[in-house]
Amino acid sequence: MELYRLTAHEARDLLRKGEITAVELTEAVLRRIEAVEPQVRAYITVSPDTALAQAAAADQRLSAARRSGEVDTLPPLLGIPIAVKDVISTRGLRTTCGSRMLERYIPPYDATVVRRLRAQGAVIVGKTNTDEFAMGWSTENSAFGPSRNPWDITRVPGGSSGGSAAALAADEALIALGSDTGGSVRQPAAFCNLVGLRPTYGRVSRYGLVAFASSLDQIGPMAKDVLDCALLYEVIAGHDPHDSTSIAQPVEPVLPALNGDIRGVRIGVPREYFGEGIHAGVAEVVRRAIAQLESLGAHVEEITLPLTRHSIPVYYLIATAEASANLARYDGVRYGHSATATTIWEHFTRTRGEGFGPEVKRRIILGTYALSAGYYEAYYLRAQKVRTLIRREFEQAFERVDIIAGPVAPVLPWPIGWVMENPVQAYLTDLLTVSQAIAGIPALSVPAGFHEGLPVGLQLVGRPLDEVTLFRVAYALEQVTEWHRQRPTQ
Repeated sequence: MELYRLTAHEARDLLRKGEITAVELTEAVLRRIEAVEPQVRAYITVSPDTALAQAAAADQRLSAARRSGEVDTLPPLLGIPIAVKDVISTRGLRTTCGSRMLERYIPPYDATVVRRLRAQGAVIVGKTNTDEFAMGWSTENSAFGPSRNPWDITRVPGGSSGGSAAALAADEALIALGSDTGGSVRQPAAFCNLVGLRPTYGRVSRYGLVAFASSLDQIGPMAKDVLDCALLYEVIAGHDPHDSTSIAQPVEPVLPALNGDIRGVRIGVPREYFGEGIHAGVAEVVRRAIAQLESLGAHVEEITLPLTRHSIPVYYLIATAEASANLARYDGVRYGHSATATTIWEHFTRTRGEGFGPEVKRRIILGTYALSAGYYEAYYLRAQKVRTLIRREFEQAFERVDIIAGPVAPVLPWPIGWVMENPVQAYLTDLLTVSQAIAGIPALSVPAGFHEGLPVGLQLVGRPLDEVTLFRVAYALEQVTEWHRQRPTQ
């Protein structure tokens, strides 16, 4: 087997035995990037020299541990090549957010998640493509061009973490980090036959994540299988004093729960998740996956979440309002793109006009309107009130069931170009992922099968801070299926 096709836990075991080196593994991944990147375009920045230096340092730690007989005490991600979404700050490594506004920005500090990865000895091979400032569904809003889905390069890999998803599906990394504001980890994971988790809000530090919508943004792990996703989650989760929204509670270990036993787990299936607009092929694949969970001993029952239909307007009011406030800092004075002009006002308007792309401008305008005098109470404040109702609806559902299951996305990966002609229709594709973000609860995408050769993801939604149950159920499904083992032919 080619080394780049390994999962992180397979590579970890080989590294500890001394059967491969971290440098060999990293070189294999870098050669893979060179071979397929012209077609996939998953990365904005690749850092081969830095990655190889990190790999060499990992090999030194591995050799020392083998000599002393302490291999089992080594960090699980030591020497493992990882891709990082380009909205997460990396000291000394360009962080563009997929925007001309930050095209030459090199951060002076690491995000907390990156600092934890470096402490593990993980090898950061590069920064992956993203919709500009994470605003999008397909990676087509990137200022550096779209990424392509390795399962069909005429189609999108999803977004906004589409670059991380494409990199994993094309074996250009072993694991990856994304961010999820309204589905941006889960949807690309589903489109590319991967596992992706949106953690409970506050479970993973946002320090160093360039803000889109601060009350919704979360960094999440993406991987080729459930065990890898759990390993990465355990590394990045936990309290961080640098983030005022970080939850100061211990992280429950996930790996001991991955035993394949889900007997007695109560699974709720909302009828709204299979209503109008859901592709028939997607619904069929997901229902089949849920039936497999039932065959493993889970109890499945239909439930209702009627406020689901209100989640799109609520999300796009709150998210755009927060984006309007967060992106006000990009004025061409302190950092970022700075236009040539003769007056202060001209400088400000030209900087933002040149630096931001169409979708970012659209969301700033929507958010500014929602926050403006005379409209704040009618739109933004009302959206926040409905947000509370949506969270309460989930709380009531979790009195009856342990997890909620349904599709990740209502449609299959669409052809490149479609979304640019149908922005309103694209907003509606977020229907099944934004309500969990609004409520701040965890949700995980796991491969469920294929329809017409394209991947379909099953979404598992849990109680706040109960990521363990999501991983437990996803692992049980993975053990009786082979979907996660399939790879694109490219």
